[in-house]
Amino acid sequence: MKSIKVGLLGIGTVGSGTFNVLQRNQQEIARRAGRGIEITMVAARNTARATELTQGKVKVVNDGNLVVNDPEIDIVVELIGGDDIARDLVMKAIANGKHVVTANKALIAKHGNEIFKAAREKGVIVAFEAAVAGGIPIIKALREGLSANRIQWVAGIINGTTNFILSEMRDKGLDFDVVLKEAQRLGYAEADPTFDIEGVDAAHKLTIMASIAFGIPVQFDKAYVEGITRLQASDITYAEQLGYRIKLLGITRQTAKGIELRVHPTLIPAARLIANVEGAMNAVVVRGDAVGEALYYGKGAGSEPTASAVIADLVDITRLATADPEHHVPSLAFQLNAMADTPVLPMSEVVTSYYLRIRVADQAGVLADVTRILADSTISIDAMLQKEPAEGEQQTDIIMLTHQTQEKNIEAAIAKIEGLSTVVGPVTKIRLEELS
Repeated sequence: MKSIKVGLLGIGTVGSGTFNVLQRNQQEIARRAGRGIEITMVAARNTARATELTQGKVKVVNDGNLVVNDPEIDIVVELIGGDDIARDLVMKAIANGKHVVTANKALIAKHGNEIFKAAREKGVIVAFEAAVAGGIPIIKALREGLSANRIQWVAGIINGTTNFILSEMRDKGLDFDVVLKEAQRLGYAEADPTFDIEGVDAAHKLTIMASIAFGIPVQFDKAYVEGITRLQASDITYAEQLGYRIKLLGITRQTAKGIELRVHPTLIPAARLIANVEGAMNAVVVRGDAVGEALYYGKGAGSEPTASAVIADLVDITRLATADPEHHVPSLAFQLNAMADTPVLPMSEVVTSYYLRIRVADQAGVLADVTRILADSTISIDAMLQKEPAEGEQQTDIIMLTHQTQEKNIEAAIAKIEGLSTVVGPVTKIRLEELS
């Protein structure tokens, strides 16, 4: 059969990996797909570098429009990132009847509803396995492998930069700023790491997983997002002493009131497998009513791990290229006319447990004042550490773990605690999840 012709938008880290893996494993991939898959055109700003990377084997252009408008191209692979130019090119490719593969989580999280609607109308496929967790096939698992299940919750370490930073903080006892500089030096963090360390990258990915898990439209604007910049080494040490580890988790859960959609630092019991995912690795735990808990672990970024997911999508589309559009797997697992309108809960309505670190003056009655405020807010204490002040100091830390309560209740209690004359500075609050 005639080979499938692919146009590549961007040939940076993932694009070059995609080209190299396709070249290296060409015969194996063709055996799986049923026909050859070949990149025949690449659009790149630096055409000289693109020509060098592709060894002069493909046509190189400096305008993505030439790729999406080329009648010979069957599938457009978008790897340029961002959500402005990428959106325009993807929409043009769809309008031209071309299938699309993308690794762009921001594009799907922010414009997915529009893109999937257009693709449905044109009878083409938009595939995005590489947009979430790199080489881990979590999209296919949620959309197809677990399709018999009513998904109850999904929790994931889905940003390698923040997981590397937290692992280093725990191992070396260093504060955030010190480890961030080291992560940048080693190439784990970008020169501008804001999207990673503030949780935005993880929220893009979580938004996509939530839509597939629960059959709701993508709603990135309703996600609660909190990064790791305020974490201190002492919090990680205290969590360890209480039997927990701190990870930046993306959590989405279906409750009677609606869908939780939140990214934030989280205490996890140290015995849980996901708590022991270290360095730049990713992991996602899914709980379904039939399968129970399933853990997916692997490299969440990098040239060839992400290329692995891109090419898997190319193989899937190649297999289905001649199939009736009605037989395509829905982009978000559920048929578009069967999507639910279940609301996404505001963070104030979320119920979970909490870690509190309270800096106080070392004097009698302080603990009684704090516990009275928590009791008045119907918040019960599960565990507590009270540290002796260091020699010569007049202040110390009280660390508490609470039982479950609504976020708005803990916020109201913290406001009262911070109003006590014996409390020094703001209270540190970190959410706690048993993941059970």
